[in-house]
Amino acid sequence: MYLYLKLAAGNVRRCARDYSVYFAALACATCLMYSFTASMDYLKALGLSSEQADALGSAGDVLQAFSVFTVIVFMFLVRYADHFLLRRRAREFALYELMGMDTGAVSSILLFEGVLVGTTALVGGVALGALLSPAFGAIAAFVFGVSWRFVFSFSPDAAAWTALCFAAVFAVNAAGDARMVARKPLIELVAARRTPERAHVTGGLASMVRLALAVLLLGVVWGSCLLQPVYFIAFIIPMGFAACIATALVAQLGVVRWAEASRRRGGRYWRGVRVFTVRQVESRVTSTSMALACACVLIAAAVCMMVAGFALSVGLRTSEMISSGVADSLAPIGFIGIFYGSVFLLAAVAVLSLQQLSGVADSRGAFRTLAQLGCERSDMRASLRTQVRLCFAAPLLGALVHDVFGFALVAFLSSALGVQSFASIVAGVLALTVGFIGVYSLLTERAAERLALP
Repeated sequence: MYLYLKLAAGNVRRCARDYSVYFAALACATCLMYSFTASMDYLKALGLSSEQADALGSAGDVLQAFSVFTVIVFMFLVRYADHFLLRRRAREFALYELMGMDTGAVSSILLFEGVLVGTTALVGGVALGALLSPAFGAIAAFVFGVSWRFVFSFSPDAAAWTALCFAAVFAVNAAGDARMVARKPLIELVAARRTPERAHVTGGLASMVRLALAVLLLGVVWGSCLLQPVYFIAFIIPMGFAACIATALVAQLGVVRWAEASRRRGGRYWRGVRVFTVRQVESRVTSTSMALACACVLIAAAVCMMVAGFALSVGLRTSEMISSGVADSLAPIGFIGIFYGSVFLLAAVAVLSLQQLSGVADSRGAFRTLAQLGCERSDMRASLRTQVRLCFAAPLLGALVHDVFGFALVAFLSSALGVQSFASIVAGVLALTVGFIGVYSLLTERAAERLALP
């Protein structure tokens, strides 16, 4: 057992360097979950009056109930990340079995790794939440109309709830990992690093059918958002799936058209390693289009939810809303919009980052061949950065297109509340979103260089 624990600790240290963005995502997820649950304690630390405490008493129960949905979101995120990591380490597991370990021993190593990763993310995330409690307290004070002052706060109850949720998430995930490893034959583990898929969607009837389907789905989603907002809200989940499918189809067709346009520019196409960059992006279009589409829709939903949350909070600050008691009853909805928008944004960039690291790990041999052929490291670094930036920028641009129609819906709701600063709210949320995605793109570039470049 000590040997398994030692192996698990070594694996975590090694993966922490190569997949630092994954651990950062887990820590941020923990911070958000803890801060959302501790929001009422943040407000109490500001020194509420008895009337304010009574008015906000029921809000804590509402926020606690909605925090369950964040557990579901993060469970899918952790599962997606672990599926990526397990595929990267399939040969390592095969080596363990060749050395005489049974599947139970390998599952024990994975369990210990999950405990170490979960504990590290939990401690780091809760500590970050306590450190940033003045900032989260300022957001909660703004939404609930409470006077703010600079004060640090720590909530033992929120920390215990977060620990319980993460224990459940990693327990379910560990069981899934163990089952996945146990069901994989040794030959499949050895041959896990397969050649990426190639998309064949250029020209002919197939492209026209895909384009027609994408236009139809986008027409339904955008049209209902503009013309039938009640219908759009009532069927928000099917609309989200339709937007994902349509965006994936557009991504497939767009990447192929981009590659064809690049090849037509003969002189530029053969300059440096541009031909390598184009073929790398094109070769992964089939396997990455749905991940890119999901990230795009999540970013679009995150921006709209944060804008709606802030706009609702501003609208509730009018004297009529406060005197009628509507502000106290609807304030949790504004806070939930802001928080869930943050959760969706974090999930989107984590999916983008892990998808990029997966593709880069598959391309490690190609970069090694380029080095053997005499390619400069600076050229390979430039190619790698172009690939990462393209796959971060494309979903962001697509999300902004979706948000053009989403903002129309949110603006209608904001005008009904009498919000006068809607444009400023949109600008602030967009600046925050672009900045966060830009920072995560840079972190992914650094991790990708450590993984791929010889």
